[in-house]
Amino acid sequence: MSRGTDMFRIALLMACTACATDAVAAQEPSPVRAGARSSPAVVDQPRPFGYVVGDLVTQRVLLNFEPAALPPGQRVSIWFERRPPRIEKTSDGHRWLVIDYQLINAPPELATVQLPAWEIKDKTHGAQLKIPATPISIAPLISNASGAELRPDRNVSTIDTAPSRASVVLWSIALGITLVVWLAWFQWRNWRDSHNRPFARALHDLRHLDETAPEAWQAVHRAFDQTAGRVLQIETLPTLFEHAPHLQPQRAEIERFFAQSNERFFGAGPPSNLVSVRALCQELRRIERRQAP
Repeated sequence: MSRGTDMFRIALLMACTACATDAVAAQEPSPVRAGARSSPAVVDQPRPFGYVVGDLVTQRVLLNFEPAALPPGQRVSIWFERRPPRIEKTSDGHRWLVIDYQLINAPPELATVQLPAWEIKDKTHGAQLKIPATPISIAPLISNASGAELRPDRNVSTIDTAPSRASVVLWSIALGITLVVWLAWFQWRNWRDSHNRPFARALHDLRHLDETAPEAWQAVHRAFDQTAGRVLQIETLPTLFEHAPHLQPQRAEIERFFAQSNERFFGAGPPSNLVSVRALCQELRRIERRQAP
């Protein structure tokens, strides 16, 4: 009896020991493969708004390893179809995985959808990069929406216009002064021309004289002498046209004036058809003004 009891106790002890061993084994962590590790990726996400059906949404992922496989081109959601990706190398030596998503559906009103998350595996170490989902705002082609999902307007900074207004005032004053100076110079030049030019002075004298008076003829003679630079007679008229060839259009009238003047002062007296010295002087003054520098 006692021997049977001992055997029962031994069997019970062995059973308890086995149960304890199984419990300890259950509490120990199971080994994890290196390929199961994952880390966040450096992602250049697309802008989050301003898309309509047919647009391309580009996502760029920085690659620090050789990928085991590139994500295939396929439809990834009701909104997007992924095109075959490509790897681009920048000038700084970095490699970027570039993926284009084409928007293939148009919402009935402005909506925000998710560009899906995905992963890419390291070919050598088995580590994975996690590319997170990103929200994209898409708009319908024709919308009657109230705009509840529109982004708020950007605050516009005010521009200080005081310097611009001061510059406008300053340059306006400078322009006004320039115009006044130019007008004053123009008036002064005309005044000087009217007092210094020979036929201008003669025409000024004729305003106060009878054109048939000897003084009127003498005033025109002085104008001819000053233009030629010497005292003129009918015999020396060619000298006048050598010094003032611009008077050639009136040569016939000038010769007629000198012939009548010679007859009037040194001959039988004034002829019956006297030259109008005022009209002649006015025409010569117009020629003189056109010739002035």
